Amino acid sequence: MRDGDIMRRCVIVGGAEIKEYEKVREYLSPGDFYIYCDSGLFHTEPLGKAPDLIVGDFDSHEKPDTDVETIVLPSVKDDTDTVFAVKEALKRGFSEFLFVGVTGGRLDHTLGNVYILVMLDELGKKAMIVDDFSEMEIVSGEKAYISEDYPFFSLINIDASPEGITIKDAKYPLEKAGIPCSYQYGVSNEVLPGKRASVEVEKGRILLIRIR
Repeated sequence: MRDGDIMRRCVIVGGAEIKEYEKVREYLSPGDFYIYCDSGLFHTEPLGKAPDLIVGDFDSHEKPDTDVETIVLPSVKDDTDTVFAVKEALKRGFSEFLFVGVTGGRLDHTLGNVYILVMLDELGKKAMIVDDFSEMEIVSGEKAYISEDYPFFSLINIDASPEGITIKDAKYPLEKAGIPCSYQYGVSNEVLPGKRASVEVEKGRILLIRIR
């Protein structure tokens, strides 16, 4: 979505626990558009960002009495509150997304939210998940980099069988390799001292997790 000549990013806030608010706030930028999902509203004050849109079935947070645009969802539905928020943001023209408060706690919710990154990558959108420990994004096509600020990083096969995976300037390099779902050997790599590691995928996509 454009605000004047500025392409705005959509930040979607879920209800999973956040402990390191200071770290998460470092990722927030002026001009971001904030969608809070149900109990994600508990993060409003510590994040210091007011919602632009609220969505949810309000099974885990009382429906707020506010003038902010609010979409009340049915409790019986195919989409989670987070997925609905993404679809609503896409309707409004957003092409870049940041997710916070969407990992940790229930594994089913965490995995479902991580796979939103795959959905957005298929649509050609840019997206990242940030939590207390890491940042996650899909690598497909464009080369991704990992600086020394991240002591560890992992590559996870998240979508079929990516091919031609190349890792450079890391403790465990790869050259046009594959990482099968049944053998996730790309966990806990390290950037070489004084270097900036890179990850590239010739075909398919892979999940890159940078560990702070």
